[in-house]
Amino acid sequence: MQKVKKIPLRKCLGCNEMKPKKELIRIVRSPENNVSIDKTGKAAGRGCYICPSIDCLEKAIKAKRVQNALAVQVDAEVFEQLRGQLNKSE
Repeated sequence: MQKVKKIPLRKCLGCNEMKPKKELIRIVRSPENNVSIDKTGKAAGRGCYICPSIDCLEKAIKAKRVQNALAVQVDAEVFEQLRGQLNKSE
């Protein structure tokens, strides 16, 4: 009998839906308090997740959920980088 592999789920900060981790974009705060986009999903530090949609990103920014999740002030540069990445993928 084959084992069923468990798929890790994470909650999107924008829509508050649980989705598979691989479908989401991770934003991470490193131990040095640098905030960046984690493309590998394995960077050290505190992370939060957002759906790859502009709507979810804008909701999370407006409600300041990213700052609250990472417990640090996030530069507008990180959000601009995310917007650029999302615009390319759509």
